[in-house]
Amino acid sequence: MNLTRRNFIKAAMATAAAASVGVTLPKEVEAAEAVDKWVKGTCRFCGTGCGVYVGVKGGKAVAMKGNPDAKTNFGFLCVKGFLAYKCMYHPDRLKAPMIRQKDGKFKEVSWDTALDYVTDKFKYLRQTYGKDAVAYYGSGQCTTEETYTFNKLFKGGFRSNMVEGNPRLCMASAVAGYISTYGSDEPVGSYADIEKSKCLFITGSNTSECHPVLFRRIMRHKLTNPDVKIIVCEPRKTSTTKIADLWLPCDPGTDLAVFNAMIKYILDNDLYDEKFVAQNARITNGKEVKTIAEYKEFLKDFTLEKVEKLTRCPAENIKKAAEWFANSPATMSLWCMGLNQRVKGVWANNLVHNLHLLTGQICRPGAEPFSLTGQPNACGGVRETGALSHLLPGTKPVANDGWRAHVEKCWGVEPGTIDPKPGFHTMKMFDALGGEADASKPIKAMLVSTTNPAQSLPNLHKYIKGMQDSFLVVLDIFPTRTTQLADVILPAAFIYEKGGIYGCSERRSQLTEKAVEPVGQAKPDLWIAAQIAKRMGMEKLIPWNGNDSMKANEMAWDDYREIIKDTDHTLAGATYSRLKKEKAGLQWPIPSLDHPGTERRYVRGSDPMFNHEGFKAKFGITFDPARKINFYNDAKKEGKANIFMRPFAGAAEVPDADYPFYLTTGRVIEQWHTGTMTMRIPEIARAHSHAYLEIHPEDAKKAGITSGDMVEVASKRGKCVMPAHIVSGTLPGVLFVPWHDQAFVRMINFVCNDAVDDTSFEPEFKIAAVKIKKVSGPKNVAEKFIIRDVNSKFS
Repeated sequence: MNLTRRNFIKAAMATAAAASVGVTLPKEVEAAEAVDKWVKGTCRFCGTGCGVYVGVKGGKAVAMKGNPDAKTNFGFLCVKGFLAYKCMYHPDRLKAPMIRQKDGKFKEVSWDTALDYVTDKFKYLRQTYGKDAVAYYGSGQCTTEETYTFNKLFKGGFRSNMVEGNPRLCMASAVAGYISTYGSDEPVGSYADIEKSKCLFITGSNTSECHPVLFRRIMRHKLTNPDVKIIVCEPRKTSTTKIADLWLPCDPGTDLAVFNAMIKYILDNDLYDEKFVAQNARITNGKEVKTIAEYKEFLKDFTLEKVEKLTRCPAENIKKAAEWFANSPATMSLWCMGLNQRVKGVWANNLVHNLHLLTGQICRPGAEPFSLTGQPNACGGVRETGALSHLLPGTKPVANDGWRAHVEKCWGVEPGTIDPKPGFHTMKMFDALGGEADASKPIKAMLVSTTNPAQSLPNLHKYIKGMQDSFLVVLDIFPTRTTQLADVILPAAFIYEKGGIYGCSERRSQLTEKAVEPVGQAKPDLWIAAQIAKRMGMEKLIPWNGNDSMKANEMAWDDYREIIKDTDHTLAGATYSRLKKEKAGLQWPIPSLDHPGTERRYVRGSDPMFNHEGFKAKFGITFDPARKINFYNDAKKEGKANIFMRPFAGAAEVPDADYPFYLTTGRVIEQWHTGTMTMRIPEIARAHSHAYLEIHPEDAKKAGITSGDMVEVASKRGKCVMPAHIVSGTLPGVLFVPWHDQAFVRMINFVCNDAVDDTSFEPEFKIAAVKIKKVSGPKNVAEKFIIRDVNSKFS
């Protein structure tokens, strides 16, 4: 198949339309008699939480279609979700456990042999080097039950907080932004606010390529309501930008100045909601409460003209954006990794929240600051079960004495069992990973579950040796760059081979039923975790070690629900039996079996926590009956949100004479994450098969580069070589590379910066200073490159 990209996207849109119930599907897929049964589930990709049905015939998954009752996608799917089942039976699937031998080659072994080997090694390393010598690195791709179980195994069993997950790399800044502003993680409202909004402020999100089904909702809303304003703030003129009424182009990392200029204009022109601010928010510098006048004084240098000079964003555009944002009957913001993957990602999040709080554009239909997630279960799994080094279930800090005691009691472990000191964040964890011979590396082993850090970490050269030298155990479904560095590979079951629960960006938990048996000897991650626990003498802590995956899932889910039943994250009413019946899943808080779920938080009459006596008693919260809105997790117990005064601070690295370009990275619609699955779906693998360097025509002309030329892009950390794509519209001086390509020479993460935000510890993937040079004229680049041989070398 040889599709141009334009034709591919047209085909993808057609596929999405076809996946909608009531619209024509291929007859062999749609016809009920074509499959033995349709099994309800959730999409495996971007985090929108699209509801799906998996068609099963002869014990195999043979088709997928959208769930028309799902509130996330209403039956529509993007091409990745529509064809996901095709990767399940790819010949590269890992089908048996493997241990690396002395000659460096992997040998297939039995599950007992592999698990005994892993646990014996873990026991030895913990006894020799201490409880923190073995770390866990999980994923927003695991089910909630799996993530919860690994978190419990390590923090309650191993007594170690060396627990991290790849959401640290994509949304930690959003988490810290929500918690610092409102006292609690995750959005106030729902996707349904898209259709209720009158103005959409999209920043740091190429929604059309990264969340295509949500983009479809945005497009339809705009088409049927032409008065709706769409503002996009991005350095690149992406396909999302093309539907915008207003584009705010700015250099990478300078949008803090743009946001502050918008705020200044809103305050100076009395476009803010004084009453809302007085009742529901406080302006603060982080230490003291400030007045509006003091905030104006703080912002005095963010004039439109100065900010235009600093950012390259036209002053008139900033002014218009501020007016539209503030004056609209309902403004919704959407953002994703473009805002988060920054050394000032938390501040950027705070400033977007400021815009909403100052203008009262929050806690109303269509008025909502909404962070999108990039993985299918980063929210429900890693965020909500607290599977990061500083958290416990319910997104509560591990350093909190009361919550730690509560979790210890629920887990049935002795008081003082959980370490109050947070473990290492992701970049520090991988920096501390190494062999026994290296005394400077305290972490000697790592269990990696369903993710691919040997391709997805920034500044990769720095971290490969640690993975290579340590005892590395990898659970996955295909060979990857990470399995190339592993000592043990454990074949994992696909989501439709095991079932489980995924959350999504709008606090919605949805159950996927097991549809088919796993291929070969593959096993659910949950079973693997429980078997390790059993061999480590922790069977009482994690008793769900049977072979019935759905029964084990339910046991883990119930265990988790019990811990958080009196929190604002409560899922008490979301039992397995109920989630099996609910075709659209449920949004927390869900305090009881008869509660329908919560579309909007913090609003009396919508949020059940106002009347939840267990919650109020447990956290000492009282509600003023005169107030309709209450941000009840406010640390000061005033029910208010924080409007943080944030100064401008740029990127960790900016262009200079030696490295004169900004490099930013991202995704494309055809591929997902490191291409592990999507590059094995034939219909889409060739449609966008390799990375490329997107370059402005002016820059290309100066460098003597024409489209298709092979170009080296280099930072202080590494370099890559790939074809040039010359694209007009994007700011000159800004380059872009997608990061899904597995070919060593094109893995852009060698070039990316691993500097982290000092609050969220999320690295700055999105901004690096680079230089480029033409290497040669056009060359044939392989249509696709995937790691197929487990014995192949990392090179």
